[in-house]
Amino acid sequence: MKRELPRIADSEWRVMQVLWEHGPQTANEVVNALSGEVKWKPRTIKTLISRLVKKGAIKVTEEGYRYRYSAAVDESTCIHSETKSFVGRVYQGAMKPALAAFLEDADLSPQEIDDIQEILNQKRKG
Repeated sequence: MKRELPRIADSEWRVMQVLWEHGPQTANEVVNALSGEVKWKPRTIKTLISRLVKKGAIKVTEEGYRYRYSAAVDESTCIHSETKSFVGRVYQGAMKPALAAFLEDADLSPQEIDDIQEILNQKRKG
C-alpha cells in the first residue's frame, strides 16, 4: 500500500528545504541555516521541526545526546503532490488554464521558452 504524503504547511516548507539541501542537521544547524532568511525565533523553528516529525515528513536519528533531523520524504515527490493539489483546488484539476496563467505571468528567457517547448514536444510524442 502506498504511503500518503504528509501535508506540509507553507511555513514548514522552508525547514524542509534546508534538510533537502543540506541533509541531516541538528535543530540548531537548521536554526543557523535559516537565520537571516526568516524572522522566526529559534523556538518557532524547533516547533516547526517537531510538527514535521509528528507528520512523518522528518525522521530523527539519535547520536549520543544530539538528535539529527533529515527529510523522510522526497523533495520532487512533495513538489509534484503540492502542484497537483494546487491545480485541483484552484483550477478544479484543469491543467490548461493553470499552465496558461503561469506562462502569461512569467518573465521567461528565450532559453526557458525553448526548454518549455521541448517539454511540450516530448509530451506530444508520449
